[in-house]
Amino acid sequence: MKHTLKRRLRQLATERPFQIAAASAVAVVLASTTGALVNAADDTPATQPASASVAELRSDTGIASRGDDRSPTTSAPETTAPSSPSASPSATKTAEATKAAKAANPDVSRKPEPPASKVLDYDYQAQTTYYYCGPAATRNALSAAGIERSQDDLAVQLGTTEMGTNSAEDTTRVLNAVVKGNPYRTRMFPNAPSPAQMDQLQADVVRAITDGRGVVANIVGDATDVDGGWHSFPGGHYIAVVGYRDEGRVVKIADSANPAIPSYWITTIDLANWMTTRGYSA
Repeated sequence: MKHTLKRRLRQLATERPFQIAAASAVAVVLASTTGALVNAADDTPATQPASASVAELRSDTGIASRGDDRSPTTSAPETTAPSSPSASPSATKTAEATKAAKAANPDVSRKPEPPASKVLDYDYQAQTTYYYCGPAATRNALSAAGIERSQDDLAVQLGTTEMGTNSAEDTTRVLNAVVKGNPYRTRMFPNAPSPAQMDQLQADVVRAITDGRGVVANIVGDATDVDGGWHSFPGGHYIAVVGYRDEGRVVKIADSANPAIPSYWITTIDLANWMTTRGYSA
């Protein structure tokens, strides 16, 4: 039987590769189940175990049995995730320089805060006629920006008559016709101003004065300045705002009505109430 097994193995070695795998499995089974019978029938020791012949066959053909296909595990090739490209040296230096500049000056990208107080360098003129308060206030406000216009010229532009100048919308129109960039806006107080409108007036005055522009206000009635001075204009009047202090809570008035009292300070709240039913250009 030993010689029969060897002849079978030689025969399998000459068969096609795809048949060798199945034949190998059969040979292993035959070797394991008949080994004892072979040893018992033939006292001559085997020169090579059947299992060794099967192993040689596998080695020669390079084909593994189906059992071998299931048992070994082939590890997948190790892969590494692509690393993100590093920043160029110039970009890194620029980023570091920007970071250092911001650390040294955190407000470098922000507009500077307005000063707590500021008064413009303006050229005062009293009104030349009793109804020229509109042209005079407009002229005084323009002088703070270094712009010179006569009251007569401005009266023509404003449409001023012996009845006076119509409204703050006229002063805004003429101011924007003279000042570059149309920076002026009209704000009207049809009723008593609200706290929000008072805050807006304060902000508008601070912004205009900080930018070097005077404000023109159309007032009516009575008001008292911070020094106790009383000012009364029952028929209406125009004045120029040429400065502020206490972050805009108090404003400086250039008043063309009386050259003996060319200027005074008044709270922003009182100025707002003084403009009820009227408005301002800022």
